[in-house]
Amino acid sequence: MIIYNPPATPTSIPLIDLTDSFSPDRAKRQAVAWNIHKAARETGFFYVINHGVPLELLQAQVDCARGYFDLPLERKMELDIADSEIMRGYEPMGAQTLDEGSPPDLKEGFMLAQDLAPDHPLVLKKTPYVGPNRWPRDLPGFREQIEAYMEAMLRLGRHLAGCLALSLDLDEDYFADGLVEPSCSIRLLHYPPQPRKAEFNQIGSGAHTDWGLITMLLQDEAGGLEVQNADGDWIRADPVAGAFVVNLGDMIPRITNGLYHSTMHRVFNNVSGRDRYSVPTFFNPSYDYSFDCVPTCRDLADRPPPTTTFGQHVDEMFRKTYRKAS
Repeated sequence: MIIYNPPATPTSIPLIDLTDSFSPDRAKRQAVAWNIHKAARETGFFYVINHGVPLELLQAQVDCARGYFDLPLERKMELDIADSEIMRGYEPMGAQTLDEGSPPDLKEGFMLAQDLAPDHPLVLKKTPYVGPNRWPRDLPGFREQIEAYMEAMLRLGRHLAGCLALSLDLDEDYFADGLVEPSCSIRLLHYPPQPRKAEFNQIGSGAHTDWGLITMLLQDEAGGLEVQNADGDWIRADPVAGAFVVNLGDMIPRITNGLYHSTMHRVFNNVSGRDRYSVPTFFNPSYDYSFDCVPTCRDLADRPPPTTTFGQHVDEMFRKTYRKAS
């Protein structure tokens, strides 16, 4: 007899090899999708390796972030995000409060997204948060690096969305209609080192969930990312060379009727004694894309979440987190 004991709560972040997700063999793709299914139900976080993005592009992107934040403050403030109607540009230290009730986050950032010309149809119809990027002056190679990285992230984001659909027993192109013109933003982040004790609960990024569909995080070697497991314990998501940390945003529990998780996480850069640089990419459907519970999850609860749009959700989150900062 094997006495029943409840399964243990995960105490680490699973690592998923995406090699077979690119295979023409559907059975191999389904095997990868099953690993994503397990991770999405248990943690909502996982590392991916062999994702198809060249390692030299990853390192160049971290270097790009470091080079930007080395600029003098007055240079960075030339592109203050407060002057942008579409949320592009420099975010000064303390511009955002992700954990409501805590002091502002101890990080600075630079926000970019797809660089759409003024005559692009989405810009002409005045879709919120779309338009041209704002580029820092006299920073050679910055724009070229960002644009190369954006193209790679768009490819990987669409691929992961297909893997996610397959993990839910859906066609791999289930989300494709919303990803023709996705809402994809890249954020350069810099966290100065902190003392080992968080004064007044002020840390690099306060505890929060992400807002959208999929986040693909590139982080340097400093560490500091922490993820909350199902028992409420915080576990470290230490850097893995060449890997992205992927986490699922708040759209995911809505479309899966709570089957998959959007997990609390935070950043406390108090271990290495060095500055931390990271580059999250937020890959989401188009602003007007309506989403509701997927067919394979509708029977999991009596009343699935109501239909909404990505835009309605992200509007509220921008207002909430930036209004609270000081």
